[in-house]
Amino acid sequence: MGILLKKAAEFIRNSNFTIAFTGAGISVESGIPPFRGELGLWNKYNPEILDLGYYLNHSEDCWVYIREIFYDFFANAHPNKAHLVLAEMEQKGLLKSVITQNIDNLHFEAGNKVVHEFHGNSKKLKCLTCGKVYDANKIDFENLPPRCEADDKILKPDFIFFGEGIPPKAYSNSFSDAEKADVCLIIGSTGEVTPASYVPRAAKEAGATIIEINPEESSFTSSVTDIHLKGKASEIMTELAQELF
Repeated sequence: MGILLKKAAEFIRNSNFTIAFTGAGISVESGIPPFRGELGLWNKYNPEILDLGYYLNHSEDCWVYIREIFYDFFANAHPNKAHLVLAEMEQKGLLKSVITQNIDNLHFEAGNKVVHEFHGNSKKLKCLTCGKVYDANKIDFENLPPRCEADDKILKPDFIFFGEGIPPKAYSNSFSDAEKADVCLIIGSTGEVTPASYVPRAAKEAGATIIEINPEESSFTSSVTDIHLKGKASEIMTELAQELF
């Protein structure tokens, strides 16, 4: 592992444009479970609550579970060492942007400034009628469902539900950065969710070196990965920081 870490650090130091692509695995150590897999949230909750069509017709019922998952449970999560190292890399000029599948806001909380949120952000709520956006921290979730002050319509979390498209700006910025990248760090993503999983592949096609940080092999490992640093995100990023800083 030591040789691979040194090699990865060398690629990053010599890169003019490094990006990070992050998935659920980077936030698991912050106490946020993934949606899929053996311990995933969809083993406990019906994914239908985040289906746009179902939600529009059953908003009040869905909000009981949405609050429990995203605003009771997720509220206690804080950035871990992996998030903090990425923020420090950006501050030191070693990282241009983070492209994340996560909706937990932890990259911003860690200190990253350039974050393309491919699936939106749970810390914001939006009125689908008038478009007004609210800070979730200022919403009283004791009174469900939350409603817009302007038109009394039910607010929706500002992240992507099943049946919704990717936010255009996040989509274009993600692929634009991927095509410019010399190095792409994949952290905590298995590569199973599309179209997000196409981002590292676009970077590879454009000539980037792919450094994957995952405890197990993923769909990226045999197809695009050049260096696989096997382990937990916080542990590997801590070791990588020691080589870089």
